[in-house]
Amino acid sequence: MLYAMDLRSLEYFVAVAEERSFTRAAQRCYVTQPTISAQMQALERELGEPLFDRAQRSVTLTDGGRLLLPYALECLRAVNDAKAEFSARTGLLRGELRIGTGGGVEHTTVPMILGELRKKYPGIDIDVTEATSTPLLEMVLQGHLHAAVIARPNDDLPAAISAAPMFDEQIVAVFDSDVYPDPGSVVSLEHVAALPTITYPRTSALRGRIEAAADSTGIPIHVHYAANDVRLQLAFATQGLGVALCAASDPALEDTHLTVRALTPAIRFEKIMVWRNDIPTSAPLRAFFDLWKIMRMTAEEDAAAPLG
Repeated sequence: MLYAMDLRSLEYFVAVAEERSFTRAAQRCYVTQPTISAQMQALERELGEPLFDRAQRSVTLTDGGRLLLPYALECLRAVNDAKAEFSARTGLLRGELRIGTGGGVEHTTVPMILGELRKKYPGIDIDVTEATSTPLLEMVLQGHLHAAVIARPNDDLPAAISAAPMFDEQIVAVFDSDVYPDPGSVVSLEHVAALPTITYPRTSALRGRIEAAADSTGIPIHVHYAANDVRLQLAFATQGLGVALCAASDPALEDTHLTVRALTPAIRFEKIMVWRNDIPTSAPLRAFFDLWKIMRMTAEEDAAAPLG
Protein backbone atom coordinates (compact mmCIF):
# COMPACT_ATOMS: atom_id res chain seq x y z
CA MET A 1 0.00 0.00 0.00
CA LEU A 2 1.31 3.47 -0.90
CA TYR A 3 0.70 6.16 1.68
CA ALA A 4 0.01 9.75 0.73
CA MET A 5 0.45 11.30 4.17
CA ASP A 6 1.65 14.88 3.86
CA LEU A 7 3.86 17.01 6.06
CA ARG A 8 0.92 18.99 7.37
CA SER A 9 -0.69 15.81 8.67
CA LEU A 10 2.56 14.88 10.39
CA GLU A 11 2.86 18.37 11.86
CA TYR A 12 -0.67 18.13 13.28
CA PHE A 13 0.03 14.61 14.55
CA VAL A 14 3.16 15.72 16.42
CA ALA A 15 1.31 18.71 17.87
CA VAL A 16 -1.48 16.51 19.27
CA ALA A 17 1.07 13.98 20.57
CA GLU A 18 3.09 16.66 22.38
CA GLU A 19 0.18 18.76 23.61
CA ARG A 20 -1.97 15.72 24.51
CA SER A 21 -4.96 17.78 23.46
CA PHE A 22 -6.67 18.46 20.14
CA THR A 23 -7.66 21.91 21.36
CA ARG A 24 -4.13 22.96 22.35
CA ALA A 25 -2.74 21.39 19.18
CA ALA A 26 -5.16 23.46 17.09
CA GLN A 27 -4.10 26.64 18.92
CA ARG A 28 -0.43 25.77 18.36
CA CYS A 29 -0.96 25.17 14.64
CA TYR A 30 -3.29 28.19 14.19
CA VAL A 31 -6.18 26.11 12.86
CA THR A 32 -9.55 25.07 14.22
CA GLN A 33 -10.02 21.94 16.31
CA PRO A 34 -12.34 20.32 13.68
CA THR A 35 -9.53 20.76 11.14
CA ILE A 36 -7.06 18.93 13.38
CA SER A 37 -9.57 16.19 14.19
CA ALA A 38 -10.52 15.63 10.55
CA GLN A 39 -6.88 15.48 9.48
CA MET A 40 -6.03 12.95 12.20
CA GLN A 41 -9.02 10.78 11.32
CA ALA A 42 -7.92 10.79 7.68
CA LEU A 43 -4.38 9.82 8.72
CA GLU A 44 -5.71 6.98 10.88
CA ARG A 45 -7.84 5.69 8.01
CA GLU A 46 -4.83 5.81 5.71
CA LEU A 47 -2.62 3.88 8.15
CA GLY A 48 -5.38 1.46 9.08
CA GLU A 49 -5.30 1.85 12.86
CA PRO A 50 -5.95 4.46 15.57
CA LEU A 51 -3.08 6.71 16.59
CA PHE A 52 -4.67 8.23 19.69
CA ASP A 53 -6.61 6.93 22.67
CA ARG A 54 -9.40 9.45 22.99
CA ALA A 55 -11.18 7.70 25.86
CA GLN A 56 -9.22 9.47 28.58
CA ARG A 57 -9.30 13.10 29.70
CA SER A 58 -5.96 13.75 28.03
CA VAL A 59 -5.21 12.37 24.60
CA THR A 60 -2.57 9.61 24.66
CA LEU A 61 -0.78 7.72 21.92
CA THR A 62 -1.68 4.16 20.98
CA ASP A 63 1.01 1.64 20.07
CA GLY A 64 0.62 2.79 16.47
CA GLY A 65 1.00 6.42 17.50
CA ARG A 66 4.17 5.68 19.44
CA LEU A 67 5.53 3.85 16.40
CA LEU A 68 4.80 6.78 14.09
CA LEU A 69 6.08 9.58 16.36
CA PRO A 70 9.87 9.21 15.81
CA TYR A 71 9.38 8.96 12.04
CA ALA A 72 7.16 12.04 12.04
CA LEU A 73 9.68 14.01 14.10
CA GLU A 74 12.52 12.96 11.81
CA CYS A 75 10.57 14.03 8.71
CA LEU A 76 9.79 17.45 10.17
CA ARG A 77 13.40 17.95 11.30
CA ALA A 78 14.67 17.04 7.83
CA VAL A 79 12.29 19.51 6.21
CA ASN A 80 13.36 22.29 8.60
CA ASP A 81 17.01 21.59 7.86
CA ALA A 82 16.35 21.61 4.12
CA LYS A 83 14.50 24.94 4.37
CA ALA A 84 17.40 26.39 6.36
CA GLU A 85 19.85 25.21 3.70
CA PHE A 86 17.94 26.89 0.88
CA SER A 87 17.37 30.07 2.86
CA ALA A 88 21.14 30.21 3.43
CA ARG A 89 21.65 30.07 -0.36
CA THR A 90 19.58 33.26 -0.69
CA GLY A 91 21.58 35.01 2.03
CA LEU A 92 18.64 35.05 4.45
CA LEU A 93 19.41 32.33 6.98
CA ARG A 94 16.39 30.78 8.65
CA GLY A 95 15.68 27.53 10.42
CA GLU A 96 16.27 25.90 13.78
CA LEU A 97 19.42 25.10 15.75
CA ARG A 98 18.87 22.17 18.09
CA ILE A 99 21.65 22.06 20.64
CA GLY A 100 22.05 20.07 23.85
CA THR A 101 23.89 20.74 27.08
CA GLY A 102 24.47 18.89 30.31
CA GLY A 103 24.90 22.09 32.26
CA GLY A 104 28.00 23.94 33.39
CA VAL A 105 28.12 26.14 30.27
CA GLU A 106 26.57 29.20 31.87
CA HIS A 107 29.95 30.92 32.29
CA THR A 108 31.40 29.87 28.94
CA THR A 109 31.13 31.38 25.47
CA VAL A 110 28.17 29.15 24.53
CA PRO A 111 25.39 31.52 25.75
CA MET A 112 27.27 34.42 24.16
CA ILE A 113 27.56 32.61 20.84
CA LEU A 114 23.87 31.69 20.89
CA GLY A 115 23.00 35.31 21.68
CA GLU A 116 25.13 36.61 18.82
CA LEU A 117 23.67 33.97 16.51
CA ARG A 118 20.15 35.14 17.28
CA LYS A 119 21.10 38.80 16.79
CA LYS A 120 22.85 38.18 13.48
CA TYR A 121 20.28 35.70 12.19
CA PRO A 122 16.89 36.51 13.77
CA GLY A 123 15.32 33.89 11.52
CA ILE A 124 17.08 31.09 13.41
CA ASP A 125 15.14 29.60 16.31
CA ILE A 126 17.29 28.06 19.05
CA ASP A 127 16.04 24.95 20.83
CA VAL A 128 18.17 23.93 23.84
CA THR A 129 17.79 20.46 25.35
CA GLU A 130 19.19 19.71 28.81
CA ALA A 131 20.19 16.16 29.73
CA THR A 132 23.16 14.09 30.86
CA SER A 133 26.04 13.35 28.51
CA THR A 134 25.10 9.83 27.41
CA PRO A 135 21.55 10.67 26.23
CA LEU A 136 22.78 13.88 24.59
CA LEU A 137 25.38 11.98 22.57
CA GLU A 138 22.70 9.51 21.51
CA MET A 139 20.39 12.35 20.46
CA VAL A 140 23.16 13.78 18.28
CA LEU A 141 23.75 10.36 16.72
CA GLN A 142 20.04 9.97 16.00
CA GLY A 143 19.79 13.42 14.46
CA HIS A 144 17.50 14.81 17.14
CA LEU A 145 20.15 17.42 17.97
CA HIS A 146 22.55 19.20 15.65
CA ALA A 147 25.22 19.36 18.36
CA ALA A 148 25.70 19.04 22.11
CA VAL A 149 28.12 20.07 24.84
CA ILE A 150 28.99 17.00 26.88
CA ALA A 151 31.68 15.75 29.24
CA ARG A 152 34.19 13.73 27.24
CA PRO A 153 33.40 10.07 27.93
CA ASN A 154 36.00 7.58 29.11
CA ASP A 155 35.42 5.45 26.01
CA ASP A 156 36.24 6.52 22.46
CA LEU A 157 33.62 8.56 20.65
CA PRO A 158 31.72 6.87 17.78
CA ALA A 159 33.35 7.21 14.35
CA ALA A 160 30.39 9.29 13.13
CA ILE A 161 31.02 11.93 15.81
CA SER A 162 33.42 14.87 15.59
CA ALA A 163 34.41 16.79 18.71
CA ALA A 164 36.11 20.04 19.66
CA PRO A 165 37.27 21.09 23.14
CA MET A 166 35.20 23.67 25.00
CA PHE A 167 36.74 24.00 28.47
CA ASP A 168 38.37 22.06 31.30
CA GLU A 169 36.70 21.50 34.64
CA GLN A 170 37.16 19.75 37.96
CA ILE A 171 35.00 18.01 40.55
CA VAL A 172 34.73 19.43 44.07
CA ALA A 173 33.35 18.10 47.35
CA VAL A 174 30.44 19.99 48.93
CA PHE A 175 29.16 19.28 52.43
CA ASP A 176 27.75 20.69 55.64
CA SER A 177 30.75 21.21 57.95
CA ASP A 178 28.43 21.05 60.97
CA VAL A 179 27.70 17.43 60.05
CA TYR A 180 31.03 16.38 58.52
CA PRO A 181 34.09 18.13 60.02
CA ASP A 182 36.07 20.22 57.55
CA PRO A 183 39.40 18.45 56.93
CA GLY A 184 41.04 21.58 55.52
CA SER A 185 41.69 23.14 52.12
CA VAL A 186 41.37 19.82 50.28
CA VAL A 187 39.46 16.57 50.80
CA SER A 188 40.96 13.22 49.92
CA LEU A 189 38.93 10.74 47.89
CA GLU A 190 39.63 8.16 50.59
CA HIS A 191 37.99 10.47 53.12
CA VAL A 192 34.95 10.93 50.84
CA ALA A 193 34.69 7.19 50.22
CA ALA A 194 34.09 6.64 53.93
CA LEU A 195 31.04 8.95 53.87
CA PRO A 196 27.64 8.80 52.11
CA THR A 197 28.14 10.16 48.60
CA ILE A 198 25.83 12.34 46.50
CA THR A 199 26.65 12.77 42.82
CA TYR A 200 25.47 12.36 39.22
CA PRO A 201 23.45 9.41 37.80
CA ARG A 202 25.07 6.69 35.72
CA THR A 203 23.94 8.35 32.48
CA SER A 204 26.34 11.21 33.25
CA ALA A 205 29.89 10.98 31.94
CA LEU A 206 30.97 12.72 35.14
CA ARG A 207 29.79 9.74 37.17
CA GLY A 208 32.19 7.57 35.17
CA ARG A 209 35.04 10.01 35.78
CA ILE A 210 34.39 10.05 39.51
CA GLU A 211 34.14 6.28 39.82
CA ALA A 212 37.29 5.74 37.73
CA ALA A 213 39.24 8.15 39.93
CA ALA A 214 37.94 6.44 43.07
CA ASP A 215 38.80 2.98 41.73
CA SER A 216 42.35 4.17 41.07
CA THR A 217 42.75 4.85 44.80
CA GLY A 218 41.70 1.29 45.59
CA ILE A 219 38.72 2.50 47.62
CA PRO A 220 35.66 2.74 45.35
CA ILE A 221 32.95 5.25 46.16
CA HIS A 222 29.42 4.01 46.85
CA VAL A 223 26.82 6.53 45.65
CA HIS A 224 23.86 6.82 48.01
CA TYR A 225 21.99 9.63 46.22
CA ALA A 226 22.12 10.40 42.48
CA ALA A 227 20.74 13.50 40.77
CA ASN A 228 21.86 15.35 37.65
CA ASP A 229 20.55 18.66 39.01
CA VAL A 230 23.28 20.01 41.30
CA ARG A 231 20.68 22.06 43.15
CA LEU A 232 19.09 18.81 44.25
CA GLN A 233 22.49 17.40 45.18
CA LEU A 234 23.07 20.44 47.39
CA ALA A 235 19.62 20.08 48.93
CA PHE A 236 20.58 16.54 49.97
CA ALA A 237 23.89 17.82 51.37
CA THR A 238 22.08 20.57 53.29
CA GLN A 239 20.05 17.87 55.02
CA GLY A 240 23.31 16.24 56.11
CA LEU A 241 22.70 13.19 53.92
CA GLY A 242 26.24 13.05 52.57
CA VAL A 243 29.02 14.73 50.60
CA ALA A 244 28.13 15.99 47.13
CA LEU A 245 30.65 15.55 44.30
CA CYS A 246 29.84 17.98 41.52
CA ALA A 247 31.37 20.26 38.87
CA ALA A 248 33.05 23.33 40.34
CA SER A 249 31.56 25.69 37.75
CA ASP A 250 27.92 24.80 38.40
CA PRO A 251 25.97 28.01 39.18
CA ALA A 252 24.28 26.29 42.12
CA LEU A 253 27.56 26.61 44.04
CA GLU A 254 27.67 30.40 43.77
CA ASP A 255 25.24 31.11 46.61
CA THR A 256 25.54 27.98 48.70
CA HIS A 257 26.22 28.16 52.45
CA LEU A 258 27.82 24.72 52.30
CA THR A 259 31.55 24.09 52.47
CA VAL A 260 33.22 23.61 49.06
CA ARG A 261 36.61 21.89 48.92
CA ALA A 262 38.98 20.69 46.20
CA LEU A 263 39.68 16.98 45.93
CA THR A 264 42.94 15.08 46.05
CA PRO A 265 43.78 13.45 43.78
CA ALA A 266 42.03 15.98 41.55
CA ILE A 267 39.26 14.74 39.25
CA ARG A 268 39.44 16.75 36.06
CA PHE A 269 37.33 16.40 32.95
CA GLU A 270 36.89 18.07 29.60
CA LYS A 271 33.72 19.53 28.13
CA ILE A 272 33.50 19.07 24.38
CA MET A 273 31.18 20.04 21.55
CA VAL A 274 30.05 17.01 19.52
CA TRP A 275 28.31 16.78 16.15
CA ARG A 276 27.89 14.26 13.35
CA ASN A 277 30.50 14.11 10.59
CA ASP A 278 28.70 11.59 8.34
CA ILE A 279 26.01 14.02 7.20
CA PRO A 280 26.18 17.59 5.87
CA THR A 281 26.44 20.18 8.63
CA SER A 282 23.20 22.17 8.81
CA ALA A 283 23.27 25.85 7.88
CA PRO A 284 22.38 27.05 11.43
CA LEU A 285 25.16 24.89 12.90
CA ARG A 286 27.65 26.24 10.35
CA ALA A 287 26.68 29.76 11.40
CA PHE A 288 27.21 28.77 15.06
CA PHE A 289 30.67 27.38 14.24
CA ASP A 290 31.61 30.55 12.33
CA LEU A 291 30.77 32.74 15.33
CA TRP A 292 32.58 30.33 17.68
CA LYS A 293 35.70 30.52 15.51
CA ILE A 294 35.62 34.32 15.52
CA MET A 295 35.27 34.46 19.30
CA ARG A 296 38.13 32.01 19.81
CA MET A 297 40.39 34.02 17.49
CA THR A 298 39.48 37.23 19.32
CA ALA A 299 40.23 35.64 22.69
CA GLU A 300 43.62 34.37 21.44
CA GLU A 301 44.50 37.82 20.08
CA ASP A 302 43.55 39.46 23.39
CA ALA A 303 45.64 36.94 25.31
CA ALA A 304 48.65 37.58 23.05
CA ALA A 305 48.37 41.39 23.25
CA PRO A 306 51.09 43.07 25.37
CA LEU A 307 50.01 44.48 28.72
CA GLY A 308 49.94 48.23 29.32
